[in-house]
Amino acid sequence: MAGKSFKWLIFAVSMVWLESTLTEAKNPASKEFTLVDTLRQKLLTLNEEPWNSESSLLDLVKIYNGFGNDLDEAFLKSPEDHLGLLDTLWLWARTQSELRSVEGLYTNFRRMQNQSLEQQDSPLDQKRWKNFADTVLRDVNAAVPEALARIAQFVVTDRLFMYAYQEASSRMCHDQQSPQQLLYNLYNTIALVEVKGAAMMQFSWTMLRMYNKGNFTEEVEQLKQQYAIRTSETLRAVKTAMSFAPREFWKCDPAKHQLDTTYTELKQVFQGYIVNEVDMNPQSTCKENCAYYSYSKVHGCYGNQFCATQRRCNGKLVNCQYFDSDMWICPSGKNSVRRYEYVEYENGQVFGRKDTCKKPTIKVDSWWRWLFWHCSYCMCYCDDHNSNSDRYFNLRDVMADIYANKVVTGVRMKKENQVIHIQIQQGTLGARGFIDPETVAWKKIDNYTIIDDDVKAGIDYHTIMWEKRAVDLDDLEAPSDHLLTGLRFRTIGAHLNLEIMMTPFNFTTGKLVPEKSQWHSQDTTDASDQIDLDGEMQQATKRTELKLEKPDIPTRSLAQAVPDSQSNQYLLFTPTDLNKDAAQNTVPFIDAQPVEPRPAVPISGAGIFHKGRSGYGGFLALKLITYNFEPQIRTELPSSPPLIGLSNDISGL
Repeated sequence: MAGKSFKWLIFAVSMVWLESTLTEAKNPASKEFTLVDTLRQKLLTLNEEPWNSESSLLDLVKIYNGFGNDLDEAFLKSPEDHLGLLDTLWLWARTQSELRSVEGLYTNFRRMQNQSLEQQDSPLDQKRWKNFADTVLRDVNAAVPEALARIAQFVVTDRLFMYAYQEASSRMCHDQQSPQQLLYNLYNTIALVEVKGAAMMQFSWTMLRMYNKGNFTEEVEQLKQQYAIRTSETLRAVKTAMSFAPREFWKCDPAKHQLDTTYTELKQVFQGYIVNEVDMNPQSTCKENCAYYSYSKVHGCYGNQFCATQRRCNGKLVNCQYFDSDMWICPSGKNSVRRYEYVEYENGQVFGRKDTCKKPTIKVDSWWRWLFWHCSYCMCYCDDHNSNSDRYFNLRDVMADIYANKVVTGVRMKKENQVIHIQIQQGTLGARGFIDPETVAWKKIDNYTIIDDDVKAGIDYHTIMWEKRAVDLDDLEAPSDHLLTGLRFRTIGAHLNLEIMMTPFNFTTGKLVPEKSQWHSQDTTDASDQIDLDGEMQQATKRTELKLEKPDIPTRSLAQAVPDSQSNQYLLFTPTDLNKDAAQNTVPFIDAQPVEPRPAVPISGAGIFHKGRSGYGGFLALKLITYNFEPQIRTELPSSPPLIGLSNDISGL
């Protein structure tokens, strides 16, 4: 039975090799390796030297010391530093125990190397090195082959990566990285220790052979076979989990909302407004009813009645409704962006919260004119374009310094001078997806005001108004050989729409190709089922509206806001619910939290989405899509003699 299982394992590995080899034949780019896999390949070449009894132990130490220096330089910070989310996993705790055992031995290995090189004018302590080799290969408690085998069991048999994926997906709010990014850091942690362990084993076999302590040919070949099988199975487990793991990263609600820090809002845009019919027409008549005034404006203040006590609506009045003749109104404070705290009608209906009133209420009564015409007070929505209104979105390009090889590493929305901007964080791209942490910084906002001489509406900024209040919700991702290097808002008809700039790059060298950058967007609308894609008309799914049902102020929600929109939808900025808030705020609010994965990684795309809870206005928010490292996780292992009549040459994984 055991023989059949082993045959099946070798067959499975061979199938993986075959599939990978065919993929490489079609796609030369798949030859690119991650940093740790590149170091694994380099380690295998160290064994190509014809070491024998005439060789110098000092030369061998120098070779492996140089390799150790490469490891240290490549990983200045341990990828394990970013795995705190997994501390509650018992399986990870067991894996960590084995990793630290190998790490401890490797630390001693590096110390002995440095001591030998510092004292190279004196004969090396051969006995000490032989004892070290025996410990690495045969010690009952510390042998590296057994430790690596146990780690492989945790990864492959016990499915460490699948449990880590589940943990990352369910607890993303507690981490600063996408689920796939966490798995990639987990892979780097394990692979790095595995490379260190393999380096110690390879050094030990070579040194013992140099001193004629055995030929070890059979042991070395067995080790190579085990190494090949273990590595290929580990890679399969890693790649399977990473292919399923989401790459989206967005911010959950903070413990406490803070205006203009964790969120911002459009102010004095759409707001409930009480006005008498007599003031909504130039003739000052009361011949119609409230519903007649679906689109109007304030023409005057008849008799200096209630209209004289409130801030006038100088814009449009829309969707006017009649609820009752008489009411009590609690006006908001002079410096408040609200007009009313609450409105209570004589029939008992209340708009807003009565417990927030800090000023005396005002009694407001409708009246009759000449027995026939009732001059009623209406509740309308005011679309007010006053100087204190925050209703603008920046339309200028927001780009990383691509000619300095910088890419986007973070985004956030921020309000400056009444304008909502997308601000980007950028960092210098290095080889194999590395971002230099010393270069990561937020790029300064293109700070302007809408009254500047060279600033034009529709070109530099978009104005939210009742007829143009839609925002498209999309996830935008670049092709696999491109990275995110810019974002901007544009308008499609009455809709505000997100675009991303993507720039091709060479994964191995980390060099951008700036001159081939291009903008990418989702052009579908709610009116058309065809889009122009590279000059060809193609079928597309119409956008659907994400409706905010009876929305309250989002910061009043006791529950965390969760994503509730899908790509290819849109939403409308709208007043809050009359009953809950007297329609005094415009929702959704804007999530202003920085979306910045840690550690900084290349980004493949971005999105704009809505998060909220039923009955609340929620937040308009940005997300990032981290680069997909899964295709680059691979290695090329050396051929080894066939096992049980099957070729187990698994180069190409």
